[in-house]
Amino acid sequence: MTPDTARWIETFLQAQAAELDASKNTLLAYARDLKDFAGHLTHRDQCFDSVTRDQIEAYLIHCDAQGLAQATRARRLSAIKQLFRFAFDEGWRSDNPAIQIKGPGRAKRLPKTLSVDEVDALLGAARTHGRDSLRNTCLMELLYATGMRVSELVSLPVSAARGDPRMLLVAGKGGKERMVPLSPPARAALADWLIRRDEVDALAVKKGRPASRFLFPSTSKDGHLTRHRFYLLIKELAVAGKIDAAKVTPHTLRHAFATHLLAGGADLRAIQTLLGHADISTTEIYTHVLEDRLKALVLENHPLARDPSG
Repeated sequence: MTPDTARWIETFLQAQAAELDASKNTLLAYARDLKDFAGHLTHRDQCFDSVTRDQIEAYLIHCDAQGLAQATRARRLSAIKQLFRFAFDEGWRSDNPAIQIKGPGRAKRLPKTLSVDEVDALLGAARTHGRDSLRNTCLMELLYATGMRVSELVSLPVSAARGDPRMLLVAGKGGKERMVPLSPPARAALADWLIRRDEVDALAVKKGRPASRFLFPSTSKDGHLTRHRFYLLIKELAVAGKIDAAKVTPHTLRHAFATHLLAGGADLRAIQTLLGHADISTTEIYTHVLEDRLKALVLENHPLARDPSG
């Protein structure tokens, strides 16, 4: 990658962070995608300031030939389109070679979810499995009760949990804040974990370490439980709860939260707010759970669906 190419990517990422308050994970994804694109161009003696639409489309064909998933190819094109839109706005280029390129789109797949019984088994495993059962129970109860993203959960400040709150203030994508209500089991698990957490934190302070500002502190670089560690933990709990570990991820519980609420009659707009979705179309993917309920409604109430022999 040439110095000019590296400068383009670095400046673009800085602007995304400063102007759009893009999350750390979003910036890392942009960086990976644009570096792969830059490497492809460098190998062919091409560069950002002169690349053409045909050459960008050739890269997308190359990605397809590699067997990359549709969502991955769509994300890479999105990063490229945003880079060249930024370059055009900044006057680095007099044209935008990516503006008319249409990508593969994103397939709308039904999210994997868990049944209520499977969630109960997972929560039961959290209460009994491992040395940190109070912490594990609090993590799982909060995740299922609120539908938080795992990054939002592990980075919760302890100040948000003080005073037996009925609601939690969550910092979501792009720094957007939202309030999520806590169920009685989640509040009880939170209260139990706070007692234990504060005891451990006090011992750490006595040993000369600073007090943690996080609800789930750890010795990681960020100072809180990492997403990777939580991913491994939820797999362990799935095995302990005799649930297929392949279908259990932190995001599966977020899907279960939304699916179970909708199946229980919750309003789609309310679920959108609780999940922190910017667009209602993102939330609409959960409407698949209404199919059985609507089918039963028609069969029970439509005159033509009645058994003529009855």
